[in-house]
Amino acid sequence: MADLLLSVGRPLESVPESYIRPASQRPNFAAVEIDGNIPIVDLGSPDKSLIVSQVGQACQSYGFFQVVNHGISAELIQQMRAIGNEFFHLPAEEKLRLYSDDPAKKVRLSTSFNVKKETVHNWRDYLRLHCHPLEEYLSVWPSKPSAFREVVSKYCTEVRRLGFFLLGFISLSLGLEQDYIKEVLGEQEQHMAINYYPPCPEPELTYGLPSHTDPNALTILLQDPQVAGLQVLRAGKWIAVGPHPNAFVINLGDQLQALSNGKYRSVFHRAVVNSEKERLTVASFLCPCNSSVIAPAKQLTAEDSPAIYRSYTYDEYYKQFWARNLDQEHCLELFRT
Repeated sequence: MADLLLSVGRPLESVPESYIRPASQRPNFAAVEIDGNIPIVDLGSPDKSLIVSQVGQACQSYGFFQVVNHGISAELIQQMRAIGNEFFHLPAEEKLRLYSDDPAKKVRLSTSFNVKKETVHNWRDYLRLHCHPLEEYLSVWPSKPSAFREVVSKYCTEVRRLGFFLLGFISLSLGLEQDYIKEVLGEQEQHMAINYYPPCPEPELTYGLPSHTDPNALTILLQDPQVAGLQVLRAGKWIAVGPHPNAFVINLGDQLQALSNGKYRSVFHRAVVNSEKERLTVASFLCPCNSSVIAPAKQLTAEDSPAIYRSYTYDEYYKQFWARNLDQEHCLELFRT
């Protein structure tokens, strides 16, 4: 399968048939909108009640938002971007040692989404890392580039702190105790995907990633500062989310939609590709403990608003998610009461 890697070998002059979407499923760039009102939350504001209100409004109306003044230094962000780019430009033999199409592996370089199952591939290579507890995984992370483990471990630690900080605001915005979501999700796992989207000769025929929701609790995305590609579905229309300097895109995962009893939304989003420029993003995922039981918070259910979703373990959910194709219906539909 290693010959599938897009970041190995010469750039392709046309899109291979295995990457071409049926005409009805291709990105229609002409229909994509630019929304100037995408929520940006200033986490440095001294008015905490304002942050809670803005987070709540964003989660309810958009399902995602961007954050600035988040406490992660511009220097570390730049180092993370640089080390990711350096990794994907390593010699082929260095990268191929890490290649695997087994989703169960804790550290793996792969391509597309699930090459064993899908019929059409995605224009993406990615390095997937488990990040918590760091001491358990650090020794099996890539040893090249030489600064990889040092930079990425610092970044992971800072992103985890930010994620818990945000879960506190999301809990408060639902009228719950600040630690409610964090406690329900248990000792959360943390994963990272460093995504590399090479230039694509015919971007209108394929996707970097097709429309999907995230199965986890919270996604913290570091966009490429120069090349746009993220698009989010809102009110039936695709919205382009342009890069914002040193901001993170915060995306609610399926588990927060379930915990909020559908009040907050895990929205469909996709990645499109560029004909001239490569694009690199870093997605960090906070994931519930496998044994944690997910169900709508009792405080958010009543006779006139009963629980929409049944109780389930995250392990049960994640297995269902990986058993499907990425672009099928929302996986949460399988867990309705």
